[in-house]
Formats: sequence, structure tokens, C-alpha cells
Amino acid sequence: MNTKFDELLDFPCEFTYKIMAIARHDLADDVVSVVQQHAPGDYTTETKASSKGNYHSVTIRVVVQDKDHVETLYARLATIDGVRHVL
Repeated sequence: MNTKFDELLDFPCEFTYKIMAIARHDLADDVVSVVQQHAPGDYTTETKASSKGNYHSVTIRVVVQDKDHVETLYARLATIDGVRHVL
């Protein structure tokens, strides 16, 4: 990735990820599991269903250490089954 996170953020900092995926009951658990691999800690998530209930969005806040950490989490979160977008 060729991002400018290092120019825009003062690290370490809290960074919010929003994961949008096909609706399933264990999506938030999978998100926390991936985040735990790269930034161990206690996390709470917020899950919202789309208007028709076909999709869920999971929001999680993570303390990231540098630009590479942000980009690694984006890439890894995108590999979760059913994920359509990581914002």
C-alpha cells in the first residue's frame, strides 16, 4: 500500500476500523481474533445490521504503532470470510 498515514497521524494512536461483510453471527469474533494476532489486548466491537439485514458492519478501535501496522491490519481484516470492505 502506498498511503500517507505516517504524514497524517502521530503514532502510536487509536485507529478505528469498520469492516463490512455478509451478515453472520460470528463476524465480530473473527474481527477480534485477527486484531489480537497483530495487536493483543481487550477489544469491544460495535455491530450494526444493514436495513435489510443482509450485511453487518463491525467497528473496532485499535492502538496502532506505525503506518505498517495500520496497513497490515487493513490487509488481514480484508481476508476474513465474507468481508466486502474495510474502511
